[in-house]
Amino acid sequence: MAVQVIKGNIVHAPEIDRLDIVENGYLVLKESKIEGVFVHLPQIYQNVDVEDYGDRLIMPSFADTHMHAPQYAMLGMGMDLPLLDWLNTYTFKTEAAFKDTGYAREVYQKLAKEMIANGTTRVCAFSSLHLPSTMILMEEFEKAGMTGYVGKVNMDRNTGDVLSETTEESMRDTLKWLDDSSEKFGHIKPILTPRFTPTCTDELMTFLGKLAQERNLPVQSHLSENTSEIAWVKELHPDCRQYWESYKKFGLFNERTVMAHCVHCDERERKAIKDNGVWVAHCPDSNINLVSGTAGVRKMLNEGLRVTLGSDIAGGALLAMNQVITAAIRASKAKRIETQWTDDFLTVAEAFYLGTTSGAKFFGAQGGFAQGDTLHAIVVDDSSLPLSAKKLSVQERFERALYLMNKDNIVAVYSDGRKVK
Repeated sequence: MAVQVIKGNIVHAPEIDRLDIVENGYLVLKESKIEGVFVHLPQIYQNVDVEDYGDRLIMPSFADTHMHAPQYAMLGMGMDLPLLDWLNTYTFKTEAAFKDTGYAREVYQKLAKEMIANGTTRVCAFSSLHLPSTMILMEEFEKAGMTGYVGKVNMDRNTGDVLSETTEESMRDTLKWLDDSSEKFGHIKPILTPRFTPTCTDELMTFLGKLAQERNLPVQSHLSENTSEIAWVKELHPDCRQYWESYKKFGLFNERTVMAHCVHCDERERKAIKDNGVWVAHCPDSNINLVSGTAGVRKMLNEGLRVTLGSDIAGGALLAMNQVITAAIRASKAKRIETQWTDDFLTVAEAFYLGTTSGAKFFGAQGGFAQGDTLHAIVVDDSSLPLSAKKLSVQERFERALYLMNKDNIVAVYSDGRKVK
């Protein structure tokens, strides 16, 4: 049985309120699965070669549970517009270009490499509605060493002439995409992706709900991101008291569903999320950029909701998930001010947990460096970060790295036990 040993300053968050630090510790793997984290290397492993990273930091890699891959091509654009205007002015036009498979290959290849370089190894990604380009995205993520899910977007109404598909085309292409992709890739799998309720007819949603049940497929979409969007859903589904019910009635709201944003979820909607086992992908940078609001993450956590983090590029302008983690901290501080100090802000350890362990759990892992999980990790060389007036503890270095590091500081990346950088 192949055994690997990695040595360095190990930092991980096995629980939301707990940061575990082992200075000059050992991470032992058997067949790419974590055997344990040790202060001293057990005698049984004394003859195993050690990959010694010296004084560098070893921490779990990041999970991005909500991003729009084709929007990488418009990163940093349209930031003066609210959600619905932003979609019509920039997003749909950008995604329409992915009909060109050569262009898709160029963009997705670069995106996949950038994500790995920045330490993101797990992902839930929206493609465009184009089947060939969706396959290309899955291929490029697979080649780069990513794991997770990619979805062909379904949208058969309210999208204008630039980006559209008929209900029949959407259903036909979805079935073909599932048949083509389900067994082709080892680490990237399909996820059903109704863009959001306003762009999907009842017929299409019914089809997707049945497909999710018949094939046991996960689902990703958007929920309560923007007040105008919520009002629009109410007009389209007057039988639904709240937004979430427009998914629930079609069988698309369950423990394998991840819903992005949830900015304006009240107590009843939050309870529905919890009771149905739905995952929340909190996208702090996007919510602020598109003036959607600041999500009440503290309330969600206190009420037992499962919260993860998403970059939501290109509504979010941050691809590096360490920057999304610190954006979540800042957004929670803004929320604390907004609620007149009734909602406490996220600590560094809590936000790090959301961006690593919590996200990993959506993909079936235990999170942190738990025994039995395959290794998802980054090695950070923080020696080039600004000098401090005093010698920093490992915890202080870890916090500084989250705020200040870039992809050049990440000297190694492990994904599903494979060293991919």
